Amino acid sequence: MRQSIRARVGASTAALLAGIALVSGCGRDEEESPPAPPVDGQSLAAAVGGDAVAAHMEALERIATDNGGNRAAGTAGYDASVDYVADRLRDAGFEVSTPEFDVDRFIAGPVELRAGDRQFTASTLEYSPATPPEGITARTLALPDDGSPGCEATDYDGLDAAGAIVVVRRGVCPFSAKEQMAADRGAVAIVVFNNEDGPLAGGTLGEDTDPRIPAVSVPGSEGQAVAAAPELSLKLEAATEAATSRNVIAQTTTGSTENVVLVGAHLDSVEKGPGINDNGSGSAAVLETALRLGSAPNVTNAVRFAWWGAEELGLVGSERYAEGLDGGDREDIALYLNFDMLGSRNAGYFTLDGDDSDRDGAGPGPQGSDAIERTLSGYLAWRGIVADGTDFDGRSDYGPFIEMGIPSGGVDSGADERKSEEQAVKWGGTAGETFDPGYHSPEDTLANVDRAALAQNAAAVAFGVGTYANSIDGPDGVPARADREKAREGAGQ
Repeated sequence: MRQSIRARVGASTAALLAGIALVSGCGRDEEESPPAPPVDGQSLAAAVGGDAVAAHMEALERIATDNGGNRAAGTAGYDASVDYVADRLRDAGFEVSTPEFDVDRFIAGPVELRAGDRQFTASTLEYSPATPPEGITARTLALPDDGSPGCEATDYDGLDAAGAIVVVRRGVCPFSAKEQMAADRGAVAIVVFNNEDGPLAGGTLGEDTDPRIPAVSVPGSEGQAVAAAPELSLKLEAATEAATSRNVIAQTTTGSTENVVLVGAHLDSVEKGPGINDNGSGSAAVLETALRLGSAPNVTNAVRFAWWGAEELGLVGSERYAEGLDGGDREDIALYLNFDMLGSRNAGYFTLDGDDSDRDGAGPGPQGSDAIERTLSGYLAWRGIVADGTDFDGRSDYGPFIEMGIPSGGVDSGADERKSEEQAVKWGGTAGETFDPGYHSPEDTLANVDRAALAQNAAAVAFGVGTYANSIDGPDGVPARADREKAREGAGQ
């Protein structure tokens, strides 16, 4: 059985140095080298430094600068990012694959939302259909702001949506579900207003959802005015084009392949910026963890590293990968660790809420997700950081894996939500400001990364990887191979 978190992270200095020697190499011939000590969480965490992680992020920023300011899927900047990660891994002895997949790139044109003479601050939801060239003018139907805004058929009880532009608050279900529900009721367009005052950054309907009506978002501060307008006029231009993207996959040659620890981060940016926090930070932390671990470490369980493409287009890369797994391959994956945004400028400290103790949004993760949360939050607590939970809302690449019943977890530093007064007292920073003011913008650069948060979270990445590479058993473990079929029964149905 694995030791308690406090026992694992409270190892002696000698043990830490032995672990660092393990992942750094000793420079002696293989015949002269004594057997390396087993990898564990604390030694791997000690070996992954914030400066080394930042150096990878700096390289990704140079790539963006040299390629039109972004690293979006289907662009030369993304391809160069793939090459950078793959080359570093190959230099470290990993066998690397970069499987291709098809993806639809969305190209948004001008958008205009008006009520009479008033123009609102509208943004097109990714993959929205265009309006006719002359636009759409229709009566407004504001849905009640209840517990499932626009997510369920009963939200439309007694309301006539036919021919209307539906206005609904963000939350509870994906934007695609709100769009589909409105289209099913005969609406001609949908406007989603943010559940906070600011604009809604990065909203997508998803590549595979076949949206039928135009869909836009507005800041929360304008939501009530939009909802109160008797009539709205919407005009937007949009198109999609076929493109090809790639994932990057590398796995240790040691460890049980029936208990694979899958570790992932998305490598692509949005087209509006270089994506250095989102998600150069997660990509860099996973890369540095892989390099420090090495291609043939002394581990109990194999570790598979993944850098996903086209996450910003709707989790496409991770979904394509998950869809390609047969039943045995799925059951071989013991757990999935996802790392998306680790150095937000106004940083928070979050772990995916595996046990749903926050009772917020979606329910708990698959069996074992609660244990992963304890492992990661326990490590942060040992470093003096009390983490908050964050909902399994499906906004990042763990989504396809929890649908399969694979226990998942991760840490992050916050995105476009606003930091509360309580959180500012606990973690520092500015209350009332978003965690990442540069989110999905040209300001998402290394200069706007909180280096202290980056270092703390990168160490947590390595700790989680090292812990589960060593053992998936014990009170903070996940279901064993023999128990997974039953534990995951009904997932994805």
